[in-house]
Amino acid sequence: MFVAGATGYIGRHVVRELLRKEHDVVAFARPGSRADDGAEVRHGHVTDPASIARDGLRGERFDAVVSCLATRTGGVKDAWRIEHEAQLHILSAAQSAGIERFVLLSAICVQRPQLEFQKAKLAFERALMKSGLAYSIVRPTAFFKSLAGQVERVRSGKPFMVLGSGELTSCKPISERDLAGFLADCLEDPNKRNAILPVGGPGPAITGLDQAEMLGRAFGREVRVRRVPLAVMNGIVAALSAGAYVLPSLRDKAEFARIGRYYATESMLVWDEEAGAYSAEQTPEHGRDTLQAFYERAVRDGMSGQELGEHSVFS
Repeated sequence: MFVAGATGYIGRHVVRELLRKEHDVVAFARPGSRADDGAEVRHGHVTDPASIARDGLRGERFDAVVSCLATRTGGVKDAWRIEHEAQLHILSAAQSAGIERFVLLSAICVQRPQLEFQKAKLAFERALMKSGLAYSIVRPTAFFKSLAGQVERVRSGKPFMVLGSGELTSCKPISERDLAGFLADCLEDPNKRNAILPVGGPGPAITGLDQAEMLGRAFGREVRVRRVPLAVMNGIVAALSAGAYVLPSLRDKAEFARIGRYYATESMLVWDEEAGAYSAEQTPEHGRDTLQAFYERAVRDGMSGQELGEHSVFS
């Protein structure tokens, strides 16, 4: 198996799961990166088609590609450079190498695209479906990591921030371990072939207020909640968007603000086009890990390895 994005947040767990299933794994990663013991690490650049073929595939035979590539920042240029162009380079190299199977880690938020990284992801999904390769496009809901941004804030005694009522959105978050297992299963399950596969974790959909209550149970105390009017976030987005017309350097900052607003106002669930609403009932569940258990570990052991960087909201 050839794994791109093998040292990223989800990629590391995918490599681990493939090794557990006794697959031979080549992990293609940036120079200097490391993967789990047992995987052969090959260093190169996903933005360079020649490097993928020369340093990654090396003219060898692979059963499948698993791509976990994702932009690190969500910036406009970086989104298209990684989510679309680099993915196309990998797809083209796979076709040239005679690889017949491609498993793609996408995201459920592409259902209603407003952001550049979502549009880039969708453009590559379309290219993959037209490629002639057998494909599995996996669209997970929120990661546990994406709901971890306020753990340290609450630990320091600050309130848990929610937008509006705290019940504007909900999701069925999935752990990195359960998601990695689902991605690995795509290689063996014929029902996951040539399919778009939304997937969430186990249990009911969770709102912002639910998250605050879970953190309260994890800390063993009541967690204060502060509600931020939606108009405040809309004002920030509008100001930065207007500024970007004058100062191009603000373009990515405006996009980051739009990303924050999107995740604060859109549920990470399957969109029911007929009903015109998100549907918890139609969002498939997979795995056993729960957000409550994740919060308890984070409170006990800290947030090492769960940093959000540019994607942090209300941190």
